[in-house]
Amino acid sequence: MKKVLVLEDEASIRSFIVINLRRAGYDVIEAQSGEEALEQLRIHPDTRVALLDIMLPGIDGFEVCRRIRATNGQIGIIMLTARSQEMDKVTGLMTGADDYVTKPFSPAELTARVDALFRRAGGEAPVQSGEIRQPPFLLNTRNRTLEKNGVRIKLTQVEYSIMRYFMENPGKALSREEILDTVWGRDYFGELKIVDVNIRRLRLKIEDNVQNPVYITTVWGYGYKWGF
Repeated sequence: MKKVLVLEDEASIRSFIVINLRRAGYDVIEAQSGEEALEQLRIHPDTRVALLDIMLPGIDGFEVCRRIRATNGQIGIIMLTARSQEMDKVTGLMTGADDYVTKPFSPAELTARVDALFRRAGGEAPVQSGEIRQPPFLLNTRNRTLEKNGVRIKLTQVEYSIMRYFMENPGKALSREEILDTVWGRDYFGELKIVDVNIRRLRLKIEDNVQNPVYITTVWGYGYKWGF
């Protein structure tokens, strides 16, 4: 069963989300506080995707996201916010979210985002075997893991997908649109900035000096290149 957690303190909005996700074939777990959401994830460790409202009583959605990411890089996370400020979007992504949806949103948009993230989070991923070795990096495509100099680097599934795309195209300039289509899917509703924020987050994990990146370099006005 495709299991999704919905964290939303407003009952009417939560009910709207739950009904539409169930219609789309998902097994939905509900939570109305950050504390309850973390407990539900402990009870249901096979949850693949979490939708987290930002504005909550008690611990907010950002903190819930941080706590999830501290122990789980596999689950897909979508932030829900009623505000459209850029800082909310960037903060959510930098704390470990994979995507964001600004209220109000259509059922079709939300379901499409969850479907795409569920696939990336491994819910329907085919078993693959093999390695991509580009010292100091080793990408294991069966376990979906990355090592640098033999040390495991914790990646979210989106970060893994970006790394794989880069390592399969060494030295090639990849546009933001190409990265978005490959990693998020051609039917993605969102904005190009999600690519930039995820690249920033990835650089923090793999670069020796984030201020002077040598592995993921910027192709100004176009996109990025895996610098080998």
